[in-house]
Amino acid sequence: MQEALRELPSPAMTFPQLAALFARKGLGVRDLVWLSGAHTIGIAHCSSFANRLYGYAGAANGTAPPLDAAYAANLRQRKCRMGGHDTTVEMDPGSFLTFDLGYYHAVLKHRALLQSDAALVTDAAARADIAGVVSSPQEVFFQVFGRSMTRLGAVQVMTGSEGEIRKSCSVVNS
Repeated sequence: MQEALRELPSPAMTFPQLAALFARKGLGVRDLVWLSGAHTIGIAHCSSFANRLYGYAGAANGTAPPLDAAYAANLRQRKCRMGGHDTTVEMDPGSFLTFDLGYYHAVLKHRALLQSDAALVTDAAARADIAGVVSSPQEVFFQVFGRSMTRLGAVQVMTGSEGEIRKSCSVVNS
């Protein structure tokens, strides 16, 4: 578990932290931007971004910038109530089961749930890449995502007796 926490991006990471983590794997900023697009599918637990909704010191309404204030208020009111159970929220509202550009549109509107996703627009080059892909046909995203996924698939590959193919992903073979 600790190894996974060291090796995988945290939802609270800043852009420099994310870029450094990807660089240690031999991946670049564009890989970071395109692989983050996988968040167009799926959900996030409120606990993974509650710090962006509640108690952020520095914003009068408690919302961490750059999270859209109206979106944050809606999340606080309808989904992630203070002290409530750990509900889930669609990472790409309206199309969270569809691999599309919705995630990037949300990021540009400052409606990214995770700090690590919001961090993408804090870097000029990353923001420009996102703006470019959302103004292109969706197939462009599919292509750049595919190339970055192929690069990710080549990271720390184990061969021979270095690793194992697990029968169950969550359990080391005995």
